[in-house]
Amino acid sequence: MFTDWQQALESEGLPLTPTSTEQEAAAARVTARRAHGKEDLVHLLDALGLPGDDTTLTTLLPLLPSEGDTGMPDHPKSPTAFEAMALSLYYADASAADITAATGLSEDAVTTLVNAQEAKTEAMLDADEQARTGTTPPPETTEADDPVEQLLAWAEAHPAAGIRNKAARVRSDLTELTARRAADVAQRKAEERVARLKAALERAQQQLRAVKAGPRPASIPAVAEAAPIRSGLGSGRTPQELAAVRTWARANGHAVAGKGMVPNKVLQAYDAAHQAPSRKAG
Repeated sequence: MFTDWQQALESEGLPLTPTSTEQEAAAARVTARRAHGKEDLVHLLDALGLPGDDTTLTTLLPLLPSEGDTGMPDHPKSPTAFEAMALSLYYADASAADITAATGLSEDAVTTLVNAQEAKTEAMLDADEQARTGTTPPPETTEADDPVEQLLAWAEAHPAAGIRNKAARVRSDLTELTARRAADVAQRKAEERVARLKAALERAQQQLRAVKAGPRPASIPAVAEAAPIRSGLGSGRTPQELAAVRTWARANGHAVAGKGMVPNKVLQAYDAAHQAPSRKAG
């Protein structure tokens, strides 16, 4: 802030260097790359005191960023809960009305979300393919190193209106060709992806057929009929056999109880007495 009014008056009388045409053109290009549309570009040019006639706008329109491009590097972010739900419903073959009703997202937002997800998946498939084949994509050429871009920048800043108009037409043609090439590349990648998925499906089907045609497990043998349980109170004999043993024991002078266990020596004597006639007969 000036404290001497004489110095302030003298500073107001200093001559200002006028802005050259090249500087105005460069400033207009930078402004166009940061604008959010044609109307925003017109307001910015008017606020900065830059030319905003129809010829200049025709030259600057191809420089406007595409939708969602703010000139800042993109950082990956995780989908929200509603976006994840929308993707899940989409891949479950739900209708667009059901997806919008469940998530509250518009159809355009769902379409943009699905396209971004498919692009991410395609990038992952390309990365896997490059890692498998050992190939790397060619390095991208920056705008400063591109001779065509340098030539167009020179033509767009040229003082002659005819050269600027020609540069605008060339820029428009290049934009159209770039979009066509991107569409062709996307179609080729989609076809390659379909081919890979078909091959994976064919391998899975072959594995399924091999499993179905493989050897069947051996049938479980039938359980043999259980032998009748012998309730001989630990001796392995039926009650009828024990009754016969007791009758024989009493007849041969052995003391046995009418119930309960039969002594082992009585059983052994009974077995020996009944096996001896069998041996003699043999």
